[in-house]
Amino acid sequence: MKTIAVAGTYDSKKVELMFVKDVLESLGINTITINCGVFQPMVSTDIKSIDIAAEIGEDLREIAAKKDRALGTEVMAKAMERAIPRLYAEGRFDGIISLGGTGGTSLVTPGMRALPIGVPKVMVSTVASGNVSQYVGTSDIIMVPSIVDVSGLNSISTRIFKNAALAIAGMVSLENEEKVLDKKPLIAATMFGVTTPGVNKAREYLEEHGYEVLVFHATGTGGKTMERLIEEGYFVGVLDLTTTEWCDELVGGVLAAGPTRLEAAGKAKTPQVVSVGALDMVNFGPIDTVPEEFKGRNLYKHNPTVTLMRTTVEENMQLGEIIAEKLNMSQGPTALMLPLKGVSMIDAEGQPFFGPVEDQVLFDALKKNIDRIKVELIEMDNNINDEEFALAAAMKLIDLIEGR
Repeated sequence: MKTIAVAGTYDSKKVELMFVKDVLESLGINTITINCGVFQPMVSTDIKSIDIAAEIGEDLREIAAKKDRALGTEVMAKAMERAIPRLYAEGRFDGIISLGGTGGTSLVTPGMRALPIGVPKVMVSTVASGNVSQYVGTSDIIMVPSIVDVSGLNSISTRIFKNAALAIAGMVSLENEEKVLDKKPLIAATMFGVTTPGVNKAREYLEEHGYEVLVFHATGTGGKTMERLIEEGYFVGVLDLTTTEWCDELVGGVLAAGPTRLEAAGKAKTPQVVSVGALDMVNFGPIDTVPEEFKGRNLYKHNPTVTLMRTTVEENMQLGEIIAEKLNMSQGPTALMLPLKGVSMIDAEGQPFFGPVEDQVLFDALKKNIDRIKVELIEMDNNINDEEFALAAAMKLIDLIEGR
């Protein structure tokens, strides 16, 4: 029989959490209750908050005595991040559900994020309809808007809580065996709209040669997720043709993947082929959201919700230096491929971001700063989306994986 963890602040949300517990048990599912509240709970739970705090060497009684909500949330969130994956590894539960406001969401989601991808995780939250990136991160948490505040039971909240309980019950109890004919070695690849033709061609070639390719959309979260999975050892190779997230990290766009982007494969010694896809652009939202300081720049309305900005000569020099620095950290087989006729679909002759001067500065900075002992440099007289370039990248990655 499956078991679902019902986690939350049983010092303030006991009625709501116990309602979810009752729904699950009425379906014939076992439950384990986990308290992460700082103060005296209204009901005894299977896992007590004092034991959660002890996971990181903290005494909950001392924390409660200070009556500092911010401190309590910070400590218990860190403790849940340690405790939840341990309890899962011990086989104590098969899925986890919680509910709460900003505080409860901040307390439980760190533990959910620490669970493996694929473990069912549902968070009913008052903030679920807004920007939830800080809560979800690179995980697969399902965020359910609570509609009304998580405060008592009423005709709306009981329907929402019951639906969430039914959803996670279905996830854990209606599992079926994955139909996998052959378990193929995994390759990670990065893609953007303006590098799609090239990446698709490379993907098709790799799949024809016995690999399964997981493509990550280079939107910040995509890059972060890929880096996490590389660290966890999912891939035998990385086809990182689209490194555009570094433009947003450098200039201040909305799709940055953080300062450690491009480090995971090198540290994990995972063979990688890297290119400069979409380094011609920084991403913003609708055109009226572009910061005032950039209004005079070369802007391109990709669609009503996305505005692209052409990177400058100076920015391309910095991007080349940064990417060279990251690749020079590599401890495994690494190749850098430069498409000398353009880094995206719109960086081609006659297109709005065509910039041979900017591209040349990027290429020169990379060639000047790359460690040729650690990184193989390959230059091709193609656009990044040309079939010849895409196939060469795929072939090179196979060579690196197979040690040729």
